[in-house]
Amino acid sequence: MAKKPTKRNALGRGLGALLDDSGNEAATAPKKPLRERGASAGSISEIPLDQIEVNPFQPRTDFDQKALEELSESIRVQGIIQPITLRKLNNNSYQLISGERRFQASKLAGLKKVPAYIRTADDQQMLEMAIIENIQRQDLNAMEVALSYQRLLTECDLKQEQLGERVGKDRTTVNNYLRLLKLPPDIQAAVRDGKISMGHARALVNVEDTAVQLDILKRTLAEELSVRKVEALVKQANFPDEVEKKPSNKEEDREILKVQERLTSHFGARIRVATKDNNKGEIKIPFDSVSELNRILEIIDA
Repeated sequence: MAKKPTKRNALGRGLGALLDDSGNEAATAPKKPLRERGASAGSISEIPLDQIEVNPFQPRTDFDQKALEELSESIRVQGIIQPITLRKLNNNSYQLISGERRFQASKLAGLKKVPAYIRTADDQQMLEMAIIENIQRQDLNAMEVALSYQRLLTECDLKQEQLGERVGKDRTTVNNYLRLLKLPPDIQAAVRDGKISMGHARALVNVEDTAVQLDILKRTLAEELSVRKVEALVKQANFPDEVEKKPSNKEEDREILKVQERLTSHFGARIRVATKDNNKGEIKIPFDSVSELNRILEIIDA
């Protein structure tokens, strides 16, 4: 039996994937003269700035002032190349769905009206589109991406598979970001401030003891350790007995280690693969909460 095709809402299709069909048609239809009043869903119109209110679901409230001024100067010279996107509240009131930087820069440039796509969206769609546009358009650090993913899961009631489709990422990548939220605040702040990379953070998340995590962080910052060196410290902290032993040259041991690393990346949890001399063994998948267990079971069932 032929498999029924599924509709994917990945970022490759842009935010239009989250909007109604009429909106998508409007985005690809031949350009028509812009209208100033009585804008309807699916149209592109010139909307007065004083009739537009900001998106209450906008994930980011701080914008780089210098970058905003540069965009404002570009708009003053070239105009707005890409229209902003609004939803209509009533005849003389609109709400931003996406394009707040262009909206704010247009006000700085002294514009009175801006070109805008008019779309139909409820509050749930507004939140989802605002978060996804944030991920897609802004230069976010790893913690901001992780928090955005978490909001999509909780506030938009998406499953991880749906989340991956929305943001155009595979499950492993999504899991790697979400796992960063398990880190203590000091390490999250170090990622946010660019003091350590996501690679450092991904290594540290595999340490269960918070005190050990913070000790490794402190040493990483003081000695400017590479990701590889941090990974070695994490391995030493987790498996001190194994680290003290002479490294094995057996091909099967190296293969088991590769399998363990692949499983850890796939499940977003520190997987332990133990083997015995009789070619038997076990795979241990740790979890620290019911929600974490459900997340792992969801991956297994996929």
